[in-house]
Amino acid sequence: MNKKVILVDMDDTLENFTEAWVDYANKRFGTTVTPEEVTNWDPSVHFENVTHDEIYDLILEDDFYYTLKPLKDADVYLKKLIDDGHEVLIVTSTQHKVIPIKMDEVLFRFFPFLTWDQVIVTSRKQMVRGDILIDDAPHNHIGGDYAKILITAPHNRLFDAEANGMIRVENWAEIYDTVRRLAKE
Repeated sequence: MNKKVILVDMDDTLENFTEAWVDYANKRFGTTVTPEEVTNWDPSVHFENVTHDEIYDLILEDDFYYTLKPLKDADVYLKKLIDDGHEVLIVTSTQHKVIPIKMDEVLFRFFPFLTWDQVIVTSRKQMVRGDILIDDAPHNHIGGDYAKILITAPHNRLFDAEANGMIRVENWAEIYDTVRRLAKE
């Protein structure tokens, strides 16, 4: 098996960002939106009588980050990838104001085997070198020079991954199997 450099997104790839965001917004604004209804990249369009800024200001609050939880088995399979000898780098497009709380209360709390040496913060993931990108955002895959693994989320369900050269997966067990297959090629 060839050792790979694996780039891994955080939001909706390692943790339940959209689900937590929708729940946080519902509690704040008394709305009843479900994460499955958020089929658009911009969740604010799904909240009636709530402005775009009001929705986006929520993710600048430290308290929001305490509500995030890891996706099922993300910690187990991410650790297995590292144990298999792959280099894993977390590549996140995190807003600069919340980097400390997000890293401490989400990434390093749920994935204690990771260090700052494995974190890259950028909004231009295509500029980062790696063999594989695991991400929920199709726009982060397009134009990148890496194998593209798209983890399914409500906001990307309608996107044709295969037609755009991406491998769609549903969970971390499928991610692990896909990486192992790609490493053998």
